[in-house]
Amino acid sequence: MSDRIYNFSAGPATLPLEVLEIAQKEFLNFNNSGMSLIESSHRSPEYDAVHQSCIKLFREVLQLDESYHVLFLGGGASTQFAMIPMNFLTKDKTAAYVDTGAWAGKAMKEAKYFGNVHLAGSSKDASYDHVPMSLDIPSGSAYVHLTSNNTIFGTQYQTFPDCGNVPMICDMSSDVASRVHDFSKFDLIYAGAQKNLGPAGVTVVILKDEMLQKANKDIPTMFSYHTHAKKQSLFNTPPVFPIYIVKLVLEWILRNGGIAGIEKINVAKKERIYQMIDLYRDYFKGTVKADSRSWMNITMRLPSEDLEKKFIAEAKANGMSGLKGHRDVGGIRVSTYNAMPKEGIVKLAQFMESFKASNPA
Repeated sequence: MSDRIYNFSAGPATLPLEVLEIAQKEFLNFNNSGMSLIESSHRSPEYDAVHQSCIKLFREVLQLDESYHVLFLGGGASTQFAMIPMNFLTKDKTAAYVDTGAWAGKAMKEAKYFGNVHLAGSSKDASYDHVPMSLDIPSGSAYVHLTSNNTIFGTQYQTFPDCGNVPMICDMSSDVASRVHDFSKFDLIYAGAQKNLGPAGVTVVILKDEMLQKANKDIPTMFSYHTHAKKQSLFNTPPVFPIYIVKLVLEWILRNGGIAGIEKINVAKKERIYQMIDLYRDYFKGTVKADSRSWMNITMRLPSEDLEKKFIAEAKANGMSGLKGHRDVGGIRVSTYNAMPKEGIVKLAQFMESFKASNPA
């Protein structure tokens, strides 16, 4: 579509065009039901097929067996910041948290309401320009909490640290299903959908059954993983339409070679932008150490804030939106999520070249 722009927003973020076209085609009359799925009962056979398919697709895409529960919950990843310690932490237990930025810090803050929190590692003193790999995790910790990708500061774990026998919980909101991992090493993965999986409104929690059996039971019903696992996320009305879009996105990932195929595309995209940063390092100034560079959120500063404002404005005028850095740190942020086409990256790299030539520092 010629009127579509390249949306580099950090979230809610761009979705695959063909997914949007399928949703558009099916919107008014889903599966010959005579109604839109957005109007359909979550108990209807039409939606049940979508729901069960989405669960199956997650296991297929992440290569997980049926010992993992796939849950679709509301409240965003921010609700999981509290729900995780509510289920797995008590006043006599300790959880280890790694501080790699704003979202990790918020998760840690919520956990302190429920039990002891141990700071296992932090890059705060270095302005979050890297992710710490050497962690101090007390033996017997209830779990260790990591944030795989940090949207604000542009850092990401390229490999995950060894956490020994302590259960690993990971917030993968901004890079889930973007590259190959052994996802089975995690006991719980959670992700708000609105960056790499679908629209805002659904949060995916992937939980190992062995971990679920450790969950506290004497907590409010709606905040218990037992509740949602037992009812397959149908205890209350789930976010039906966002789950449907997530299903379409997972199918799109499989059509593009699964995570291995998506990873190849993502490598080419991130390398193209980092190539520009490395080539013109005095102009496009990267903000993180090379071994912690995010594939999903590439951050940089220009020689002045005035040039940054001009860059953002001219990029938007040229069909590239959402390049303004987070309000807490400023600068430029290039979000290269799965659905960002390679053509958008090529256009941005060309724009960076021409902008530098026209606007010397």
